[in-house]
Amino acid sequence: MKYYLKFVFLYTVSCFVTVATHAQDVPVKNSKEKPISPDLFGIFFEDINYAADGGLYAEMVQNRSFEYNPSDRKGWHSLTAWKYLAEDFAYGTLTVETSEPLNENNPHYTVLNIEDEGQGKGGLGLANSGFDGMVLKEGENYNFSVWSRLFSESAVPLRVELRDKEGKVYGHTTWTAESTDWKKYEARIAVTQSTDSAYLAVVAKGKGKIALDMVSLFPENTFKGRANGLRADLARVIADMRPAFVRFPGGCLVHGDGLENMYRWKNTIGPVEERVPQKNIWGYHQTAGLGYFEYFQFCEDIGAKPLPVLAAAVSCQNSGGTWRIGSIGQKAMPLEDMQDYIRDVLDLIEYANGPVTSTWGAKRAEAGHPQPFNLEYIGIGNEDKITPGFEERFKMIHDAIREKHPEIIVVGTSGPSHSGEDYEKGWEFAKRENVALVDEHYYEKPEWFWNNRERYDKYDRTVPADIYLGEFAAHDTDRKNTLRSALAEAAYMTHLERNGDIVRFSSYAPLFGRVGHTQWNPNLIYFTGDKVLRTVNYYVQQLFSVNRGDIYDPGLVSPSGRGKDKKAFVVSGVKDSETGDIIIKIVNGEEGELGADINLSGLDISKAEAECILLTGNPVAENTFEAPETVVPETRSLRVNETFTYPAPAHSLSVIRIKL
Repeated sequence: MKYYLKFVFLYTVSCFVTVATHAQDVPVKNSKEKPISPDLFGIFFEDINYAADGGLYAEMVQNRSFEYNPSDRKGWHSLTAWKYLAEDFAYGTLTVETSEPLNENNPHYTVLNIEDEGQGKGGLGLANSGFDGMVLKEGENYNFSVWSRLFSESAVPLRVELRDKEGKVYGHTTWTAESTDWKKYEARIAVTQSTDSAYLAVVAKGKGKIALDMVSLFPENTFKGRANGLRADLARVIADMRPAFVRFPGGCLVHGDGLENMYRWKNTIGPVEERVPQKNIWGYHQTAGLGYFEYFQFCEDIGAKPLPVLAAAVSCQNSGGTWRIGSIGQKAMPLEDMQDYIRDVLDLIEYANGPVTSTWGAKRAEAGHPQPFNLEYIGIGNEDKITPGFEERFKMIHDAIREKHPEIIVVGTSGPSHSGEDYEKGWEFAKRENVALVDEHYYEKPEWFWNNRERYDKYDRTVPADIYLGEFAAHDTDRKNTLRSALAEAAYMTHLERNGDIVRFSSYAPLFGRVGHTQWNPNLIYFTGDKVLRTVNYYVQQLFSVNRGDIYDPGLVSPSGRGKDKKAFVVSGVKDSETGDIIIKIVNGEEGELGADINLSGLDISKAEAECILLTGNPVAENTFEAPETVVPETRSLRVNETFTYPAPAHSLSVIRIKL
């Protein structure tokens, strides 16, 4: 694709003085300038496609607490991902039991009854395969932990090994179970060689009877070195987007598959062994190891505003597997339970922002964060069917937040689509209740995004509610992440910038997909146990997020020549008042090169420095694990004049950043 660049950077220019960095010092070139949301581009994280367990959450042991069951997925059970080991003539039994568990939230555990420990290096025990095998890196440390309880008189020595399928050992540690009460053992394992297909083996080296629970293995090198932390490479690829906000933990995950499956934030904080695991609505299991404290901590670590979303006290309308728009699986919480639920919502705000002297602020402090998380927004509901039951319960929650915490901005919902009955009812209800922000969701073909680039131009500016485009993506043929779909999204995002006075937030969805375990495609980022793939769509989202502004100026750039009449050719010009930079975005979805007229007249460019980041290629091209750099941004310096024409290559996104 480099041949596209050779004609882009042919302009010669005189450069001049620096413009002041404050918004009031940025020259106003015309009366149509308007402020836009500086938080326009962020991310939406949902535990779909193994995005949390087996993904961003760095735990390497699958089914660590033996809580998998058939309701999670057909055929699953307490020993899914585990294997019984009887080596070198060792024999005994392995059972799953529930009497006197570690705690009531974690009722299952395994019991090894070692009748003979065998000979040589073997033993009796169990092995865990992790998520498609465990990835180990030479020279790094891994933190092992387990809770055990001795049922026999004599202490039982055990050996923990990281092995491959041929039995080669990459690292090991030993420990002795000697307590008849539940006790946690921890050790660090140094790995001597890299592999992508290891498994964890825990084998007893003496006779006796021992219970095991919460068998865990974490890389020591988590993101920011956090305990119970995040997989460093996946967290880094998010941080590299520099998102303004993070919406979590869903998505349909929030309102769940029936009322009993509703996501409850209080079940996800505190010691991990005491958290409440449950079925994931997307057909697997969630440990709650990645919980609300970890979400808030991650937002702080990457400088993003937290935007938690809670259920509106109704379950997903698609509960029971009826995945179609308009289905009637939605169940409403009994009204007699609503005050307790509302208290949970208010307690979340206290957990995030309350002083350490408050009940829930103290729990945040106990987790290691005495300072508030500075929560500003909270979402209530997720693309719900707008029924009387939903409206009544949303109003109760919304009114309670507004009364107790008027400083918190509530985000409502307008159903699962860009139009239709729920969309209309959702907006009517939001206007009636003076909801500050309304969450819209839609997934369409690339052509839809090109054809609807005036959607928010037509919205009524007198309505107090702003928009959060919480989920969107262009679905190309076979739902592939093509340059064509990415450019359609880029074109639409220029329209979000133009309407940044009423569109406050936007986020692509879904964010993550683990290869071989996806329930939804396309996704922004794909990954395996040791690889991360940035799609073309990822680069579009990153380029807009990293190059966002807070002032929209329609006088900075316009199509020239043939570009004026082309549907698939759009431009946008914004200013960053913090840096004083001018940022131009040009999207050309046409077959040929088209020009964009850039107008810097009235600005002092005597010391201007400019660069152009170009994303271009074959429209059906996509990045793959075999060819991850098929379409990637390329950056070149660019010389500018007060007025000049930029030749935008066919099928391209160009981001020009000018430092004055």
